[in-house]
Amino acid sequence: MALVAFVLSLFVAVLGAIGVVSPTRLLAVVRRFETSVGLYAAAGLRLVLGVALFLAAPPSRAPEAVRILGVLIFVSGLITPLFGLARFRRLLDWWSARGPAFMRAWAGFALVFGLWLAYAVTP
Repeated sequence: MALVAFVLSLFVAVLGAIGVVSPTRLLAVVRRFETSVGLYAAAGLRLVLGVALFLAAPPSRAPEAVRILGVLIFVSGLITPLFGLARFRRLLDWWSARGPAFMRAWAGFALVFGLWLAYAVTP
């Protein structure tokens, strides 16, 4: 499970890097999840990442933090379909309307978070 957690953490970091370099490209990637199937796919990715983090926590560099993040990400995966497509679209429109600097800041957070997770899950 540590390998799955590591790969998905790098995926988060790559998305963050894309957003830092080109916020419009990140927006295009995220807009692909703007369907019912996309919303369930996003939920599925969160569920898998949450389980992978939880199971990879014991031998990790920060077991308690990784375990807690795994639970939080898993719960967010359970909640994602309940969020609804209309609310997701409104949130995405709000986020993109804040401008490239705002989008880059959030993408930078995703980049750092993904890299930290990848570091943390390696024993």
